[in-house]
Order: sequence, then C-alpha cells, then structure tokens
Amino acid sequence: MNLDDVRRDWTKLGAEDPLWAVLVQPGKRGGRWDVEEFLATGRADVEETTGWLRQLGLPTRWGRVLDFGCGAGRLSQALAPHADEVVGVDIAPPMLETARRLNRSAGNIRFVLNDAPDLSQFPDGHFDLVYSALVLQHLPRPAIDHYLAEFLRVLRPGGIAVVGLPTEPARTAKGIVWQVAPFRLISWAQRHLLNYPAAMNMTAISQADVVRLMAAYGGDIVGQWRDLRYSEDWVSTRYAVRRA
Repeated sequence: MNLDDVRRDWTKLGAEDPLWAVLVQPGKRGGRWDVEEFLATGRADVEETTGWLRQLGLPTRWGRVLDFGCGAGRLSQALAPHADEVVGVDIAPPMLETARRLNRSAGNIRFVLNDAPDLSQFPDGHFDLVYSALVLQHLPRPAIDHYLAEFLRVLRPGGIAVVGLPTEPARTAKGIVWQVAPFRLISWAQRHLLNYPAAMNMTAISQADVVRLMAAYGGDIVGQWRDLRYSEDWVSTRYAVRRA
C-alpha cells in the first residue's frame, strides 16, 4: 500500500459513505449516522483531550490549529471554539465537500486539500496545535513516520501535537485476524465479504517507536493516555508532544 492507494480508497469512501468511513460504528453504515450525534462524538473527543491537557498544565486555547485528516470535519468543528482559526486538511476531496456542507462554526474553519506526502503548503512554526485522531492508522508506516516529522516542523516552538495511534490489535476475533492475516487478504475480505466501498488499512505503532521518533524529530512527549474506545479491536494511545 502507498499514498496513492490511500487517496484512491478514501476518495471512494468519502463519496459513498463519509460519516461511517470516518467513524465506523455498528448500525451507522449506509448514511445512518445522525449528523448531530456524529458531531457530538467530536465534541466529546476534544472535551476529553482538553481535560487531559489542562491537567498537564498545557493551553486549551490556541491561535491557529491544524486538524490533520479532518474527514467530514467532526473534530474541526469541535476545535473551533478553542481557536482563532482551524485549518482542516484531508487527502480526499469528497470528504472536504462533506465537511464544508456540515460546517456550523462561526466561520473560523478552512478546509484544505492536502494530497501531498508532506505538509509543504504550510511554513515552519505555523500552528500552535496539531490534532490528529483516527487518521494516521490508515496510512502505510513510512507515511506515518514522515507526517509525524511534519507535525513537529509546522508547530511553533512550544506548540503541542495531539496524536492518536493504535498501539496493538486487541485480543478479539478481529484483532487476532489483523495480527495474523496479510493486509491484501483483509482488504479482499473488506471489499468482497463485508461490502466496504473501499479497503481500510490499519497500522499499529508501538509506544517505544513513537518515543524514538518524537525524540528524533525534536519533540518531547509530555503526556500520554489510553485513547477513547472507538473500537474494541485495537488498543490505542493518545500522545501530547511538545515541540522543543
């Protein structure tokens, strides 16, 4: 899998069932997500995260925020009351179209296409906060490593990246399948047995690897906590990383 595959798959997912693709939950497939309920999950995510940041003595109000992999704007809208400006970027144009259509902010969100393997459209030190949840897991590992480096680059010194990453598959039936089966087989099953519009890759990264990468890229992990239980099949960690 490469970034072109990701772009193709998420463009199709965004065109056919964007809210379910962003947040895969039982009974929500086929356009069954209620928009208000969907957006409320974003507010719950940001509320929990700002609570953790407050406990760590970190800011919960920012000038400029990057929502990386914004999808349908679930988190962008939740971040908007905490920021002067939120920039939501995504690889899939149909996702951005949905985000713009559902946008109920006070006008301080911009949704921008970013289908490059980097964040070169933004200068160094441009953001006070980078926020990314339920996104990096769908990318191939080299792309994850590179985007993590980019997060630190586009943060101002002292700025914070909040990043959610799967640590390992859980000990469930689906989790075990992800441990033992190659992705090409899982992809086939997703498309032909489960009738997904397109495949959804999952990539886990150990905490030791995250610590090593952040140190290499000039980031200091100042907090980490068990992530929200979006799925029973993955153990995930959320990190608060400060740029040196």
